[in-house]
Amino acid sequence: MEKQEKTNVMRILDAKKLPHECYYFECDVAPSGEEVAKILGKEAHQVFKTLVTTGKSGGHYVFMVPVTGELDLKKAARAAGEKNIEMLKAKDLLPLTGYVHGGCSPIGMKKFFPTFIDSSAAALGTIIFSAGKIGRQIEMSLADLQKAIKITPADLTE
Repeated sequence: MEKQEKTNVMRILDAKKLPHECYYFECDVAPSGEEVAKILGKEAHQVFKTLVTTGKSGGHYVFMVPVTGELDLKKAARAAGEKNIEMLKAKDLLPLTGYVHGGCSPIGMKKFFPTFIDSSAAALGTIIFSAGKIGRQIEMSLADLQKAIKITPADLTE
Protein backbone atom coordinates (compact mmCIF):
# COMPACT_ATOMS: atom_id res chain seq x y z
CA MET A 1 0.00 0.00 0.00
CA GLU A 2 1.28 3.48 -0.81
CA LYS A 3 2.45 5.61 2.10
CA GLN A 4 -0.27 8.06 3.06
CA GLU A 5 0.51 11.71 3.61
CA LYS A 6 0.31 12.77 7.27
CA THR A 7 -1.79 15.71 8.37
CA ASN A 8 -0.58 18.30 10.91
CA VAL A 9 -2.81 16.59 13.49
CA MET A 10 -1.00 13.28 12.93
CA ARG A 11 2.41 14.99 13.16
CA ILE A 12 1.42 16.70 16.45
CA LEU A 13 0.26 13.37 17.94
CA ASP A 14 3.44 11.64 16.74
CA ALA A 15 5.60 14.41 18.24
CA LYS A 16 3.82 14.02 21.59
CA LYS A 17 4.24 10.21 21.27
CA LEU A 18 0.53 9.66 21.93
CA PRO A 19 -1.00 6.35 20.77
CA HIS A 20 -3.50 6.80 17.97
CA GLU A 21 -4.81 5.06 14.87
CA CYS A 22 -4.97 6.88 11.50
CA TYR A 23 -7.64 6.17 8.90
CA TYR A 24 -7.56 7.24 5.26
CA PHE A 25 -10.38 7.03 2.73
CA GLU A 26 -11.14 8.70 -0.57
CA CYS A 27 -14.20 10.89 -0.99
CA ASP A 28 -15.22 13.73 -3.29
CA VAL A 29 -17.32 15.52 -0.68
CA ALA A 30 -17.22 15.42 3.09
CA PRO A 31 -19.21 12.38 4.24
CA SER A 32 -21.64 12.65 7.15
CA GLY A 33 -20.46 11.33 10.49
CA GLU A 34 -22.70 8.28 10.08
CA GLU A 35 -21.10 7.62 6.68
CA VAL A 36 -17.63 7.90 8.26
CA ALA A 37 -18.63 5.29 10.86
CA LYS A 38 -19.89 2.98 8.11
CA ILE A 39 -16.72 3.47 5.98
CA LEU A 40 -14.53 2.63 9.01
CA GLY A 41 -16.78 -0.20 10.25
CA LYS A 42 -17.24 1.54 13.61
CA GLU A 43 -20.20 2.45 15.83
CA ALA A 44 -21.62 5.89 14.94
CA HIS A 45 -21.72 7.03 18.61
CA GLN A 46 -17.91 6.61 18.65
CA VAL A 47 -17.42 9.17 15.84
CA PHE A 48 -17.29 12.80 17.01
CA LYS A 49 -17.76 15.98 15.03
CA THR A 50 -15.83 19.15 15.84
CA LEU A 51 -17.97 22.29 15.94
CA VAL A 52 -16.73 25.86 16.27
CA THR A 53 -18.93 28.49 17.90
CA THR A 54 -18.95 32.15 18.86
CA GLY A 55 -20.08 33.33 22.28
CA LYS A 56 -21.93 36.53 23.10
CA SER A 57 -18.60 37.92 24.41
CA GLY A 58 -17.08 37.42 20.95
CA GLY A 59 -14.94 34.52 22.16
CA HIS A 60 -14.68 31.29 20.16
CA TYR A 61 -15.25 27.80 21.54
CA VAL A 62 -14.78 24.30 20.15
CA PHE A 63 -17.22 21.49 20.94
CA MET A 64 -16.88 17.79 20.12
CA VAL A 65 -20.13 15.83 20.09
CA PRO A 66 -21.08 12.39 18.78
CA VAL A 67 -22.32 12.49 15.19
CA THR A 68 -25.47 10.74 16.43
CA GLY A 69 -26.39 13.82 18.51
CA GLU A 70 -26.79 17.56 18.19
CA LEU A 71 -24.97 20.26 20.14
CA ASP A 72 -27.38 21.83 22.64
CA LEU A 73 -26.46 25.54 22.41
CA LYS A 74 -27.83 26.30 25.91
CA LYS A 75 -25.69 23.54 27.45
CA ALA A 76 -22.71 24.69 25.36
CA ALA A 77 -23.11 28.27 26.59
CA ARG A 78 -23.33 27.06 30.19
CA ALA A 79 -20.14 24.94 29.77
CA ALA A 80 -18.28 27.93 28.27
CA GLY A 81 -19.61 30.41 30.82
CA GLU A 82 -21.35 32.47 28.12
CA LYS A 83 -24.86 34.02 28.04
CA ASN A 84 -25.42 32.40 24.65
CA ILE A 85 -23.51 30.73 21.84
CA GLU A 86 -24.11 30.40 18.12
CA MET A 87 -22.49 28.31 15.43
CA LEU A 88 -19.63 29.96 13.56
CA LYS A 89 -20.58 30.86 9.98
CA ALA A 90 -19.08 28.35 7.51
CA LYS A 91 -17.24 31.10 5.60
CA ASP A 92 -15.40 32.08 8.82
CA LEU A 93 -14.16 28.55 9.63
CA LEU A 94 -11.08 28.40 7.36
CA PRO A 95 -9.70 31.89 8.21
CA LEU A 96 -10.23 31.30 11.95
CA THR A 97 -9.09 27.68 12.33
CA GLY A 98 -7.17 26.78 9.16
CA TYR A 99 -9.63 23.93 8.56
CA VAL A 100 -12.43 23.42 6.04
CA HIS A 101 -15.97 22.31 6.87
CA GLY A 102 -15.91 18.50 7.16
CA GLY A 103 -12.19 18.44 7.98
CA CYS A 104 -12.10 20.40 11.23
CA SER A 105 -10.04 18.88 14.05
CA PRO A 106 -9.76 20.09 17.65
CA ILE A 107 -5.99 19.60 17.36
CA GLY A 108 -3.75 21.97 15.40
CA MET A 109 -6.04 24.95 14.83
CA LYS A 110 -4.31 28.26 14.00
CA LYS A 111 -5.02 29.29 17.60
CA PHE A 112 -6.19 27.24 20.57
CA PHE A 113 -9.77 27.92 21.70
CA PRO A 114 -11.44 26.60 24.87
CA THR A 115 -12.47 23.07 23.89
CA PHE A 116 -15.20 20.84 25.32
CA ILE A 117 -16.21 17.24 24.59
CA ASP A 118 -19.52 15.57 25.30
CA SER A 119 -19.28 13.60 28.52
CA SER A 120 -20.45 10.45 26.68
CA ALA A 121 -16.84 10.14 25.41
CA ALA A 122 -15.70 9.09 28.89
CA ALA A 123 -17.63 5.80 28.59
CA LEU A 124 -15.95 4.88 25.29
CA GLY A 125 -12.64 3.06 24.92
CA THR A 126 -11.70 5.27 21.98
CA ILE A 127 -13.24 8.07 19.98
CA ILE A 128 -12.83 8.93 16.31
CA PHE A 129 -12.53 12.50 15.01
CA SER A 130 -11.20 14.40 12.01
CA ALA A 131 -7.46 14.42 11.43
CA GLY A 132 -7.77 17.88 9.87
CA LYS A 133 -8.53 16.87 6.31
CA ILE A 134 -11.59 15.37 4.62
CA GLY A 135 -11.06 11.61 4.35
CA ARG A 136 -8.61 11.50 7.28
CA GLN A 137 -9.68 10.37 10.77
CA ILE A 138 -7.93 9.73 14.08
CA GLU A 139 -8.94 7.14 16.68
CA MET A 140 -7.61 7.50 20.21
CA SER A 141 -8.64 7.38 23.85
CA LEU A 142 -10.10 10.43 25.56
CA ALA A 143 -7.27 10.26 28.12
CA ASP A 144 -4.67 10.53 25.34
CA LEU A 145 -6.61 13.30 23.59
CA GLN A 146 -6.53 15.19 26.91
CA LYS A 147 -2.72 14.89 26.84
CA ALA A 148 -2.68 16.44 23.34
CA ILE A 149 -4.95 19.42 24.10
CA LYS A 150 -6.77 20.86 27.10
CA ILE A 151 -10.31 19.55 26.65
CA THR A 152 -13.12 19.64 29.20
CA PRO A 153 -15.85 16.97 29.34
CA ALA A 154 -19.36 18.45 29.69
CA ASP A 155 -23.00 17.53 29.06
CA LEU A 156 -23.41 19.03 25.57
CA THR A 157 -26.03 17.12 23.61
CA GLU A 158 -29.79 17.54 23.37
